[in-house]
Amino acid sequence: MRVLVIDCQLAGIAGDMLVGSLLDLGVDIPRFIEAMEDSAKYLEGCDCLVVEVEDVVRRGFRAKKLHVKAKETGHHHLMGSKLREAILNIADDFKLSENAKVLATRTIDSLIGAEAKVHGETPSEVHLHEAGSIDTVVDIIGTVYALDELGLTKDTKIYSTPVAVGGGIFKFSHGNVQSPAPATLEILRAKGFPLVGGPIDFELTTPTGAALLVNIVDEVTPFYPPIKPTRIGYGSGTKDFESMPNIVRLTLGEPTRSSLMVDEIYVLETNLDDATGEVIGYTIDRMLQGGARDISVIPMTTKKNRPGHILKVITDRENVHPLTMLLMEETGTLGVRMYPSKRHILTRDVTSMEVKLEGLEGMVQVKVSRNREGRVIQVKPEFEDVRSLAEKTGKTLREIMRLVTDQARREIASH
Repeated sequence: MRVLVIDCQLAGIAGDMLVGSLLDLGVDIPRFIEAMEDSAKYLEGCDCLVVEVEDVVRRGFRAKKLHVKAKETGHHHLMGSKLREAILNIADDFKLSENAKVLATRTIDSLIGAEAKVHGETPSEVHLHEAGSIDTVVDIIGTVYALDELGLTKDTKIYSTPVAVGGGIFKFSHGNVQSPAPATLEILRAKGFPLVGGPIDFELTTPTGAALLVNIVDEVTPFYPPIKPTRIGYGSGTKDFESMPNIVRLTLGEPTRSSLMVDEIYVLETNLDDATGEVIGYTIDRMLQGGARDISVIPMTTKKNRPGHILKVITDRENVHPLTMLLMEETGTLGVRMYPSKRHILTRDVTSMEVKLEGLEGMVQVKVSRNREGRVIQVKPEFEDVRSLAEKTGKTLREIMRLVTDQARREIASH
């Protein structure tokens, strides 16, 4: 497992900046250029495509800059459907991995979906204006190509800082518009991706950059995770700002050694002093159906020494808002505390195992938990399957549990 951190909290992100930073991590640039230029045959109205990569200096920092020059028949901004078709054809021609193809598809779908929504059109009919240029194709294909070349489309946890979007007013095909652009904001909103305004009046994050970012990243964090850096890549934007370097930074490395993995969950909790047991039980059922991972009810003493309960819910970020509303509506509570929390976890797999006991045969589901190195830490048979065997054999539940667990450990060890 490797770790990649995309640091876009200062100068935001655009497609060419992301490609440049990935190239700077060690992609074979001549081969990259040859592949990108060969993609011209799939681009309607493009007679010739010239791709260049150079080292530039932005406020004292060296970075890779991607340049794309297209010789076109007329002025072409592709329809969303045409752009999607071109990207999928190129991905197939390049023989990209399935993970890379999925990433390219999700990225262009995010871009088309956002443009369609803000312009009130259907995805099949939407005209992408600036986002429909040949540069967009190179940015998306170039990114997934580079990720594949670096081996980052598998066995890699990708983090990002919150993305800077800039501010102010800028011109585009529809006239003046505020930053972030409507499509950029819609892409970030749809994925729940956190942004920060500033630090200058300029469009720092483009729709293409945002679409790539939200589909690449596994987790957003304000600070770097524990990491042992091995390579650092810098990609530059076109503008050279006076007050800051216009670059995005990628840090590739290995997680600090630990036998445990870490993930982030959100905790919701509220104090209840007037909810009945029936209400609490019903609320728990609904929250589990709505995506809660785990729920605890803890006895407490409230004001005026009345007995009450703390209802604590563990969930994913995307479920925070709907579960908070459900908690308020069902219990009548006026406030819900919410905070992110990291936790150490083991990987968990469920496997089916054939068990033979006293002439009886049955299939038992077994949950196997392993640490980062793959060492088995815990083996736990599914309760309902074990209970069924205990009832059929007349043996105690604990005895059946021990026999099944021992058999499961032997079979795992033999593999």
